[in-house]
Amino acid sequence: MKKLLIVIGLAATFVACKSDKKEKDQEEESYVIPASEKSSEQTPLTASIKRGKEVYQDLCVTCHLPTGKGIPGTYPPLDGSNWLTEKREESIRGVKYGMQGPIEVNGEKYDNIMTPMGLSDQEVADAMNYVMNSWSNNIDDMVTVEEVAKVQKAEE
Repeated sequence: MKKLLIVIGLAATFVACKSDKKEKDQEEESYVIPASEKSSEQTPLTASIKRGKEVYQDLCVTCHLPTGKGIPGTYPPLDGSNWLTEKREESIRGVKYGMQGPIEVNGEKYDNIMTPMGLSDQEVADAMNYVMNSWSNNIDDMVTVEEVAKVQKAEE
């Protein structure tokens, strides 16, 4: 009889522990970020950067890498790129229509092809805003859909 009570006691303890674990797992799965940890206001720029990050991760990361460093001699860097700061319209045109031919970024020459990605003007603006505000870049002058719409394909 004593052994039976011990076995029942151990079983009850085991079930209680397992039940506590289940409740804890459910709590963790349904964890909501407290308001104090959220940004209180999402600006148009931060919303665009967030969307642009997805575009970048889907299409740009293969050549320009997660770090934005590119591949020397093949794909130019986006991190710390003078091309982004000095050639804004050309940068937008490149993302919107693709580009080919020689360019110089941070003193290094590149002569490759960037194929057009078929992005909407909104996606182009978002990708540009992400790149221009990632890594060491901090270009707060937001690229807008209207600005992208005005950029025409270069005559060849």
